[in-house]
Amino acid sequence: MSRLRRAVHVLVASALVALGVVAGGGVAAAAPGDIGYVGPSFAGAVNPPTADKPQSKLWHTDGSWFAVMFDSVSKTWHVFRLDRPTQTWVDTGVVVDTRANTSTDALWDGSRLYTASHVVTVSGDSGSKPSVGNSPARLNRYSYNAATKSFTLDAGFPATITTQSSESMTIDKDSTGKIWATWTQVSGNSTSGYTSAVYVNSTTTSDSAWGTPFVLPVAGANPAPDDISAVVSYRGSIGVLWSNQRDATVYWAMHRDGDAVGTWRGAPAIRGNKAADDHLNVKALQSDAAGRVFAVLKTGADTISGAPSTSAQILVASFKPATGAWTSATFGTLADCHTRPQLVLDEQNQRVRVVATAPTASGCAFSGAAGTIYEKSAPMDTLAFTSGRGTPVIRDAASANMNNPTVTKQAVNGSTGFVVLASNTSTGRYWHADIPLGTPAPAPAPTANFTSAASTSNSLAWQFTDTSTGAPTSWAWDFGDGGTATVQNPAHTYAAAGTYTVRLTATNAGGSNTVTKSITVTAPAPNPTPTGAVTAGASTTASNATGSASVTVPVPAGVVPGDVLIAQFTTNNAPTVAAAPAGWSTIAPRTAIGSGAALFAYYHVVTGAEPASYTWTLSAAQKWNAGMTDFHGVNTATPFDTAATTAVDTSYARASLAVPGVTTVTPGAMLVGGVGEDSSSIAVTPPGGATEAFESAGAQVTELAYRALPTAGATGTQTWTFAANAASAGWLRALRPAS
Repeated sequence: MSRLRRAVHVLVASALVALGVVAGGGVAAAAPGDIGYVGPSFAGAVNPPTADKPQSKLWHTDGSWFAVMFDSVSKTWHVFRLDRPTQTWVDTGVVVDTRANTSTDALWDGSRLYTASHVVTVSGDSGSKPSVGNSPARLNRYSYNAATKSFTLDAGFPATITTQSSESMTIDKDSTGKIWATWTQVSGNSTSGYTSAVYVNSTTTSDSAWGTPFVLPVAGANPAPDDISAVVSYRGSIGVLWSNQRDATVYWAMHRDGDAVGTWRGAPAIRGNKAADDHLNVKALQSDAAGRVFAVLKTGADTISGAPSTSAQILVASFKPATGAWTSATFGTLADCHTRPQLVLDEQNQRVRVVATAPTASGCAFSGAAGTIYEKSAPMDTLAFTSGRGTPVIRDAASANMNNPTVTKQAVNGSTGFVVLASNTSTGRYWHADIPLGTPAPAPAPTANFTSAASTSNSLAWQFTDTSTGAPTSWAWDFGDGGTATVQNPAHTYAAAGTYTVRLTATNAGGSNTVTKSITVTAPAPNPTPTGAVTAGASTTASNATGSASVTVPVPAGVVPGDVLIAQFTTNNAPTVAAAPAGWSTIAPRTAIGSGAALFAYYHVVTGAEPASYTWTLSAAQKWNAGMTDFHGVNTATPFDTAATTAVDTSYARASLAVPGVTTVTPGAMLVGGVGEDSSSIAVTPPGGATEAFESAGAQVTELAYRALPTAGATGTQTWTFAANAASAGWLRALRPAS
């Protein structure tokens, strides 16, 4: 720990008051020589508000940047939004933590905001302090409201990650939806000595349910009290990186998603003379096919007597899962005097962007000096940085005390730009930089494709399913008989048998692409609906992988009065249905798959002409998959021959779901059941003897299956199987025939 860091705690706790800094929001006037934008006061914060080194205080969504910042009026931590036209931070009033002595790491996962706030206890080179019990680290989860550009704390939060204080704490989310946290925990006293350990913990059945913290079961997990750790999610795994100044090594431990929580593999990442210091920041690019992890590290080269000025002070390292090896490049030397580096990944330009503090003056007495925030970047593939301190992006010309830059965990691009937040502990003001990253890259045109299938009950009725790649946003269908449609997955009924050329044009902001296919339509078989038995008709599907509060499902082709429609949808997270379409009733109760997903099933008796689609309104915008199937020959007065049975599994450890069977009393009934997964892509196989009505994927998988029951009696347990382990829920019920 630098001499500056030890002094900072005194400055923030006492000097701000002595300086008479005015609390509250607002922007101080810029002075000649300033770089960046001066922001609100953080008077009353116990610790530097933009620290700590592994943490990220910023995130971006819906065209805006947000940050966890200290409100100097209430003396609590709030969510602030950056108003870019005026370059001012606006307090949204959303409280993150009421404790002034905490520090926070922020994670935006694409649909929810997570914050982990911990009570700060700092050990340094000159003295160790044990972690304090009864000091809970708290996880909050928030839902986003696009209309108000603000966040609402979800029910059941905050949740406790650990009861101990720590110097730092970071969180990330793995591919199964599990949240992981890591921190270092110091124990002991001045008489017996101090020890430190790298701890991790993770959620269990939901985001609000946490397991028991444990020490990483790998070599090197007992570093010096001054050391810290960081967690990152990458290509189906979770990684933890930490410094160990006891043996001059930066260590790396890996956990494969889905393995038992205690199963880890560890190895040194960087080692050598004074290779480790307690400065590190780690990120991964989820779109990177190689699954690379990037980290920026500060070495202890400044403590080596006689070290040349060209010695590496700041390293940027890259881990490649394919080789299991770390490589590194020099970002800054002893002559540059960088400290407190952070990195962000520029996805559009494929560059690693690093910001760090260095003295404003040309020389420096030691590497921990405050001053100006500088930025440099390098290609991800080569990691070759230019020499020198870099480009200054934040500077207070009147007070060379800028420090502690913080960035986002997310990738950035030309659309988002790159926002850096820092703080001047002498003046007690936030500062930020808003760095453009070039013109947003145009989205490539999609590649159009589709599948088609005739209804089993009416061969003139066809279902078309879009399988285009490249994220199309609109669809234009020509069915070859004069009929057209603009929905993603339309149904179409032909008037006569024949061969038809079907054309689909898929379009997004990058352009359009067209595909044509020939289909052969045959005349319907006579008597498609046997008397005295329920039969299945056509099905439709719908999907929204970006999030919407409206679940709109097309009505299948061939629906006539007396039919029964069954609709099912699986949503991300755990919303409720705020409004169902008129005439629709639930088949089985809403089933929550932990907090990661929810399954809904409804039915509707057809009495007249049907609309083109039906819409359910959710309590919050979520990703979802949906489908609808038409059933003929159902007793419309008493549509169901049995009550519903349900099952749910939130372990994420099973590749199947067994739903208890039902017992029918009427021959000719139809067994119908469905499953939903907390997964966007894991394929479903229906129970033996059942026919799959639909399977919709891409957001949260939903699947419906049916099986004719010529005779009455017990069906036995019905088991769906999955292509991989998944949390899931399901239901089962039988439709009663009309006669």
